[in-house]
Amino acid sequence: MVMTVKNHTSTRDEIIYLLKRNKRMTVTEMAKSLGITEMAVRRHLNTLERDHVIETTLVRQAMGRPIHFYHLTASGDEQFPRNYSGLTVEFLRDIEDLSGTETVDGLFKRRENRLQDKYKDRMNNLTQFEQKVNELANIQNEAGYMVDWQKGEDPGTYVLTEYNCPIAMVANEYQQACSCELSLFKRMLNTDDIERKTCMAKGGDYCCYVIKEKRAASEG
Repeated sequence: MVMTVKNHTSTRDEIIYLLKRNKRMTVTEMAKSLGITEMAVRRHLNTLERDHVIETTLVRQAMGRPIHFYHLTASGDEQFPRNYSGLTVEFLRDIEDLSGTETVDGLFKRRENRLQDKYKDRMNNLTQFEQKVNELANIQNEAGYMVDWQKGEDPGTYVLTEYNCPIAMVANEYQQACSCELSLFKRMLNTDDIERKTCMAKGGDYCCYVIKEKRAASEG
């Protein structure tokens, strides 16, 4: 049975909602549910396919022409509410109760090491410190942190700002997430001179890091 949809903010949203409820639909089915023309539906589908929100599967029939069925991609499905962070916090609490704080600390350190291993090749291929700061910003943006960076007033100094924290619910309860992020930045940039000026988990509007390039030994 095809479910209809009402009162959503846009035709794009309505199509996504329909596909979530019905799993897969044809253009004809969507047009009937939305009360618009098939041509109008196709225009929105083209945009959604371009944005990798939906994809199509061609199903061949015993008789007649093949039928195109549209369905959500994994990216499209992620647009609906999730509570991964809440579940993660619950698991961390349970682990802490069962095995103690040291075990939780170890989990965050393992995550830090895993991220270091994941991105080390991208960083090691760069020779200039500024390139590495820019690549770190790219990596964080890919993870949803909404980062920008700029040169500081002093030579070899940079200011990196994160305007979003995808793991905010975890970081608010477990400061190990923040300390491991700082440690990870130091390892990725090969400098110990990084200071966190503000932190969202501590009430700040954003997380701001002042990063200084590691001085050569001859510079004292």
